[in-house]
Amino acid sequence: MGTPDAPDVGAAPDHAEIATAKDAAGNGSVLAFGRLLGAANRLEYILGRAIEREFGITHLMFEVLLILGRAGDPGLPMGAIGREQVLTTGGVTRLVDRMVAAGLVERADAPGDRRGRLLRLTSHGEDVVVRAARAHVENIQRHFLEPLPAAHRERFMEDLRILSHAARDVLPPLG
Repeated sequence: MGTPDAPDVGAAPDHAEIATAKDAAGNGSVLAFGRLLGAANRLEYILGRAIEREFGITHLMFEVLLILGRAGDPGLPMGAIGREQVLTTGGVTRLVDRMVAAGLVERADAPGDRRGRLLRLTSHGEDVVVRAARAHVENIQRHFLEPLPAAHRERFMEDLRILSHAARDVLPPLG
């Protein structure tokens, strides 16, 4: 049985036990999800600020560079980036405009599609993402993995992958 500090989140749903605001605030599932969000927000701030200070790009820009790095040539449509980062069409356009101006990415014609446009890394973008990723891995190790027991790290990362994909799969299309 869980305690308020260590709720038994694997048990049956405990929503029937919520009768007051205090019950809601102390609910094991609510607490666990709040801790996940709190940890993610703090880590994003710590790791994102480190990338921004050292490489002059936002964490979101870094994520887009990684997405494009995974895609390779000839690049990706901007809509695919929006879906990966949960951005609206306008949000992607503004972000990409800033990244083009910084020389990190370029727009290119899509092979076989006269109207299609793809986004791909420039050589400068490739250099920045490689250098930033090296520093990022060190910060991830220090702030994200080292605080966890070594025996739990691999399973924790797999569980995060499962959660990420499950959430992605239920998102509605963004416009």
